[in-house]
Amino acid sequence: MKHLDETIEIIDEIVKDRTVPRNIRETLKEIKDCFNSEEDIAIKKDKAIHMLDMITSDSNMPVYTRTQIWNLVSLLEE
Repeated sequence: MKHLDETIEIIDEIVKDRTVPRNIRETLKEIKDCFNSEEDIAIKKDKAIHMLDMITSDSNMPVYTRTQIWNLVSLLEE
């Protein structure tokens, strides 16, 4: 699935960014691990979107990262 590969690539990029708070990087790692589970792809996407929505309210998140996360949500909603 094209969007899934792109999503994982963006997640990896954010996780490598040391300006992103650790709790956000850890949540993104959890989301990435979720994509490796045996669940249906629709369930994986829903879980990922829910987790991404939760972390976008973190006041310590850099603005650029928040934009990247919104882009992830858009990719997953397609």
